[in-house]
Amino acid sequence: MKRKLLALLLPLALLAGCGANPSALRVAGAVSLIPEHEAGDKGDFQTQPQADAAIGNLGANLLRAVRRPGENTLLSPLSVTLALSMTANGAAGDTRAEFEALLGADVDALNENAASLLADYLALEGSTQSAIANSLWVDEMLTANDLFLERCAAFYEAGVYQADLGAERTRNAVNDWIDQVTRGMIPQMLQKPLAEDTALLLVNALWLKTAWADEFDPNDTDTHPFTAADGTVTDTDFLSNGVRTEGHFRTETAAGVVLPYDDGRLVFVAVLPDGELDSWLEELDGETFSHLLESAEDTLVYLRMPKFEAEWGGSLSRALKELGLESAFDPSQADFSALGSVEGGLPLFVSSVDHRAKIEVNEKGTEAAAATVVAVPAGAPAEPVDPVELCLDRPFCYAVVDLERGVPLFLGTFETVE
Repeated sequence: MKRKLLALLLPLALLAGCGANPSALRVAGAVSLIPEHEAGDKGDFQTQPQADAAIGNLGANLLRAVRRPGENTLLSPLSVTLALSMTANGAAGDTRAEFEALLGADVDALNENAASLLADYLALEGSTQSAIANSLWVDEMLTANDLFLERCAAFYEAGVYQADLGAERTRNAVNDWIDQVTRGMIPQMLQKPLAEDTALLLVNALWLKTAWADEFDPNDTDTHPFTAADGTVTDTDFLSNGVRTEGHFRTETAAGVVLPYDDGRLVFVAVLPDGELDSWLEELDGETFSHLLESAEDTLVYLRMPKFEAEWGGSLSRALKELGLESAFDPSQADFSALGSVEGGLPLFVSSVDHRAKIEVNEKGTEAAAATVVAVPAGAPAEPVDPVELCLDRPFCYAVVDLERGVPLFLGTFETVE
């Protein structure tokens, strides 16, 4: 008899645009079960500061773990956190405790915080376009717990669809769903066919497109050399502000700038270490960007920064194990009994966590997207006299950060011209 496995996949994409309701997106090859699991009254979800801080810590740890010196790296800590938080609702016992330790709060608090994040980022003002959409794709082999489905609907506004997850048309449908949400930035999240015994997919997509509060003049964009850590020099386009007042910070080990977007909520933070980027990243944690934002002062700055596009994709599995999410990956120890059950009563466990992110930074602003896939099978202010000059012409770290909550939506390093 063929051994049946359960695979739980969470492709999570970060996107900018208008708010997205998963039920409003076109879905081919799946039956919507949304009426059976309505989100109900959203209520007034409370911000959980400890969970917000954990998003930054997780992002810093993952960046250090997956980064290859000399290569550009980009992650969405928010994307990874939301994917893992949804997964945590299906965990129990020690496995649940590992998720809570990694994500900085118990599952109830994680759900509240996730709901508050979705509400905040769907209400951004200015010209910022933002959307967050979640969905569950359920195969008939899985008997999902109602409480699990209800929590995903209530806190993550997840749509629920039933489909033959082993069919190629379902993989295409999931990819199309993510492609719609990310406005084409993540067109093929699932690049390989799904296993015939895949029982559940959890998908979160968020796309972000923002405009600078003060755009860069295209006439000031000029070619300038960028020097990589290995000494390689490459000419590339640099944005310039032509000398104007910016939020500038100076620490013992780095200098940087805070560039606001016109929504009044999100900012782009660029950090240029005095020495090697590697050394500065070793000190990066969940409070770093909050401290940098607090220390920034309005200063006359002559800024030059690369105009760039960056994309990164890879596995986060090993890094998450090293960060303490161990039993979830071990079929003999994992406890996902709160998620549901499959034929034969085989245990569920996380087999892989994959991530992909993309960002474009130009004269007008920033557009970014990210996707995270978790697979769970069963079976086994002082005015200076002169302007400060800041030229980001060697490796630097950057982030798109929430001014109010300190949450990094995106976190990356620019180390080479691609």
